[in-house]
Amino acid sequence: MTERREITLTVGDADFRFTVDAADVAKYFNSITQNSKVAPANNLLSNTVHQEERAALKALLKNPMLTMQLANTLLEEYGPDVEVTVKKPSPMQND
Repeated sequence: MTERREITLTVGDADFRFTVDAADVAKYFNSITQNSKVAPANNLLSNTVHQEERAALKALLKNPMLTMQLANTLLEEYGPDVEVTVKKPSPMQND
């Protein structure tokens, strides 16, 4: 999936426009480690928000919980709407 999408998130009264593509999402996932989750989320948001909204967003990103919530919301909106189910195997009969 190489789709580039513009996504607007509203926080309080402020709108933040993000332009996200598959490379941004892959870079985010590839940079997450057991000891580093907030910094990659911060980078994803900072690197994809429109330039004129970056300063206002940066002030919000001082709160790690808000940073994670915004990144999660952005990723959920970017992801495709597909239903995924797990098909359970039928029990095997013993001969």
